[in-house]
Amino acid sequence: MILAMWFGYRNIGLPPVVIVGGSGVAGLLFWIRTYRCGPIEPAVILPPFLLTVACLEAHMIEEYFAGFGPAMSRLFDISWSEQSFLLIFTFIGPILYTLTALGLFWRVPFAGFLAWFIFIGPGLAEFTHFIFPLLPPAVDPHNLAPITAVVGGGRIIANMPNYYVSVTGRYYFPGLYTAILPMIPGIYGIVKILRAPSHRPGREPSQQ
Repeated sequence: MILAMWFGYRNIGLPPVVIVGGSGVAGLLFWIRTYRCGPIEPAVILPPFLLTVACLEAHMIEEYFAGFGPAMSRLFDISWSEQSFLLIFTFIGPILYTLTALGLFWRVPFAGFLAWFIFIGPGLAEFTHFIFPLLPPAVDPHNLAPITAVVGGGRIIANMPNYYVSVTGRYYFPGLYTAILPMIPGIYGIVKILRAPSHRPGREPSQQ
């Protein structure tokens, strides 16, 4: 987690440290709690994980077409280009999701941590999309037009849109319409795992 946060800070900025780091720490705590008696049965954790990932991919279609990366760059004065958005979320991400699913099927403990991270980060934490339109952009907040400018980190980010509701008059941010999609299976997965201790290997079903 420290390595991931350092990489995010060096290449994008502070917000990934807060979002990824916060989700990672929460996922780590839940992982320790739920895996202390051994890996979780694939029948319990794998279906909600796959549903969360599928909904997340659908959600990112909206983010891509609305310019999520450049919009975040303008909002927080960070270096998040469309290219880096595609590289992380549409190329590297699916590789990790596929390997995680395989690890959950084979009951590899570390895969459980990655699943918890997905449930909490790209799943539960998608509610932040409903907050972003209320925040004034750090770069030229009162200019409605998309701009190209040098942002934090000294990089030029092109076509950064402004979704500040006070300027646009429209309550929207890239991904807002579909943010609920990964949240539903993500929350379902969290509840299902926490309520199903009897599914873990080495545990007898609880007696009523």
